This record gives sequence, structure tokens and C-alpha cells, in this order.
Amino acid sequence: MTDARPTRHRPARSLTVPLAALAGLTAAGLPGLALAAEAAGAPHLDGHDLNVFWVIPFVGILLSIALMPLLAPSFWHHHFGKVAAGWAIAFLLPFALTFGAGLATYELLHTLLLEYIPFIVLLTALFTVAGGVRICGTLVGTPLANTLGLGLGTLLASLMGTTGASMLLIRPLIRANEHRRHKVHTVVFFIFLVSNVGGSLTPLGDPPLFLGFLKGVSFFWPTVHLFWPMVLVSGCLLAIYFLVDLYLHTKDPGKHPLIEGVHEREPVRIEGAVNLLLLVAIVGAVLLSGVWHPGAGIEIYHIHVPLETIVSNLLLLGITGLSLKLTSAHSRRLNAFTWGPILEVAKLFAAIFLTIIPAIAILRAGTDGALGAIIAAVNQDGQPVPAAYFWAAGLLSSFLDNAPTYLIFFNTAGGDAQVLMTDLAVTLAAISAGAVFMGANTYIGNAPNFMVKAIAEERGVAMPSFFGYMLWSFGILVPLFVLVTWVFFL
Repeated sequence: MTDARPTRHRPARSLTVPLAALAGLTAAGLPGLALAAEAAGAPHLDGHDLNVFWVIPFVGILLSIALMPLLAPSFWHHHFGKVAAGWAIAFLLPFALTFGAGLATYELLHTLLLEYIPFIVLLTALFTVAGGVRICGTLVGTPLANTLGLGLGTLLASLMGTTGASMLLIRPLIRANEHRRHKVHTVVFFIFLVSNVGGSLTPLGDPPLFLGFLKGVSFFWPTVHLFWPMVLVSGCLLAIYFLVDLYLHTKDPGKHPLIEGVHEREPVRIEGAVNLLLLVAIVGAVLLSGVWHPGAGIEIYHIHVPLETIVSNLLLLGITGLSLKLTSAHSRRLNAFTWGPILEVAKLFAAIFLTIIPAIAILRAGTDGALGAIIAAVNQDGQPVPAAYFWAAGLLSSFLDNAPTYLIFFNTAGGDAQVLMTDLAVTLAAISAGAVFMGANTYIGNAPNFMVKAIAEERGVAMPSFFGYMLWSFGILVPLFVLVTWVFFL
């Protein structure tokens, strides 16, 4: 075992969007650049200097997202952006008064330039491009068809990222089930499978795995070592979903025009197929930022913005523009495409990105930080405990960003990719599975979760509240995670 304290440099955060903000993760997350910035006189936030009270604004925005839609739905609908801004100011202003305007400015710009802008640019590109793909024809949400659709989405998530697969498939799935009275469970299981568990087999699927790839983990290592845990969880979820959907369908199949004999079946076809090529281009633009490091860039207030980050963002903006130009506006309207969901995510996650800064810094302080008990609990007699790593990485990834959480526990377990892939393979698998799987525990555990929720609500699906969703996730997922722990990590 090497030093168990995590590196104190500040990796960029993706907020668990698949491939999200990897432009920031690739360069800003590398220790050399961070140390060079410190050597050049950049302000530095040391998590050892922070107590748990600095996490209050982050908890505040989470509770606002959880409670205000229930307690004050009309106020929240019209003013959620102001509430989010209020919590961001509640962190930033006291932070500036305590640690100085210089450090506050540095943290704000660092978050904006290397994390939030790449995050929202990528998410906007995926949202726009996937929203331009319209699956036409007769889609009937029977239990078998729904289950097969969820299985296909689960497989696609590791190839195009959980966000790409979610944005591509959620609208057709909702349209296929519009005639059903009971459809909330379908969207919830979609979040479980397509928006989270399915992204566990390649570094393309979820940012933690891509970050591990950049740290030296082989590209196909997750495919080999997470295959059976993923099969177990997704197989159980698909079986549970089929039984639940079969029961609800039998109870009330709904009145679909085809079922009622009003219309004839229309062949399935795809409008806006050019967007499928643009989805491939998005993956290429993100991978470019991960493998191309020319060493050039611009400096803004001690912050090095790498050339690959700038180029990647420009490519993504160009792809977004191409999608809007090449896709029929009429087709988008028929696809129920609006900008509402992406605007909601942009406002809420701006506050989350800012208020999460002290939480991540405290965790990076390791066992000496205010949350040191969490870090200390995963090792016993100097040796990692895989089951503890699985649950610690997973539970933190349910509420915090799973990319830096993965990095923290990666370093806590030694930080040597070769050792972790061989002698400590079970530990690395536990960290990886926890970070990816348990993003499904809450709406904010993974950005696609919130996007899917917003799209579903806009299409008339009465999604459960923040805590209502957690009743689903903890009731269904946690027993499966206990099973995964017993089978693979004990």
C-alpha cells in the first residue's frame, strides 16, 4: 500500500454525466498540471481547513430539489432558478469573506471554465442531437417490447454513454406507453438501467471509468471485471420490471389505437437519421480531448484551459448547430422537443457545481479531513476492504460527483493502476461498480437521471418526488447491491 491520503490536486467534476466534462477531467485532473499551477502561485483550497458547516449550501440545494416541488410546487416551478442562485451565493459570499476574493474567484473560474462549461456544452449537444432522432411508426408498449427496449438501452449505454443512450431512447419509450395508465415504473427502471447500470462496461459509458482509463486502467478492464456484476444487476432488474409491467398491463392495458383496431400498424422508421452520425461525432469529440494533449492552451487567472478542451467544446457546439440545421423543425415538434429540460438542468446544476466544491475538498483531505471517518472505514490493518469500498464509493456517488469520488478511493487504495488491475482487482472492481451502479440511487446521482425525469414530466408522466424516487431505488436497488456485495466483494 502506498500513502492512503488522496492527492490534494483538484480534479474536474463531471457530475456523473457519461462522457460529460471529460475535457476538464483529462487535463485539469492530472496531478502535474495542478502542481504546476500551484508552483506558479495559483490559489489553493486545502480541505483540511474546512469544517462540515461548509457543506450546508450543498445540502440546502439538495433539500430544495427534494422538498420544494412537494411543499411549494407553484413557487418552485416559477422560481427554481432563483432558489438555486441563492444557495450558490450562500456558499460563494461567505467563502470569499473567509478565504479571500482571490481564492473565491479562482474556484469560481475553475469550476466554470474546466467543469461547468464542458458539462453543459456536452449535455446540450447530446440533448439536441438525440432530440432530433424521431422513431416513427407504430410503437406499442407491451411488457415484452418494453423489456426488450430497456435491455437494448442498457447495452447501448456502454457504447455511447448513459446520457447519449438515455436521450436517444426516452422519448420513443414514453410515446410507446402513452396509452398506458401505469408508466411511472417504466421511466424509473429506465433510469436504473439505461442511465446508470448500463454504462459500466467501457470507459465510454461513465466518467469514472474514463478517468480510470486516463490513470492507466486498460480500456477493456471494466468489460472483463464488471461484466458479471453488471449482468447480475441488469438481469435482475429486467426480470423484476417484466413481472411488474406484466401485472400492471394485465390489470389495465390501456387503449391504444392499434389495440382498439382504429389504426393499422405503421412500419417503424427513423426521421433525422443524420443525428445518429452526429452522436458518433460527439463521442469522437470527447475522446479527442482524452487522447490528444498538445500541451498548449490559454491561462485565465492561474487556470490553464487546455487546447484540447477548447477544441472539444467548439466541436460540440458545431455539432449542436449542425443538428439544428439538418433536422426538420416540424420533426422536432412532433418529437415533443423543447428546451425546458436542458434549461432546468443548467440552472440547478450550476448551483450544485459550486456548492459541491467544499464537499469534494473535505473528502480529498483524506482521514485528516472533517469526513475522515468515511475514508478510514474502507481499510482494515492497512489493507483495502472491497465491500467497504463498494458501499463508500457508491453511497457518496449517490449524492456527490462520481468522478472525483472514484478518484479519491482510487488513490486511497494505492493509486497504482497496474497493482489495482492485478493484485487489487477486486478492490478496483468494487470502486468502479459502486461509482457507476449507485448513481441510480437518487435523481442527482447522475445527470441523465434528472434529464429523464424532466422530459418525462414534460410529457405528462407524474414522476415521484425526490424522496419518492428513493423509495423505489432503495427498495429495489439496495437489496440487489447487497447481493452483489455477497457474490463479488466479500
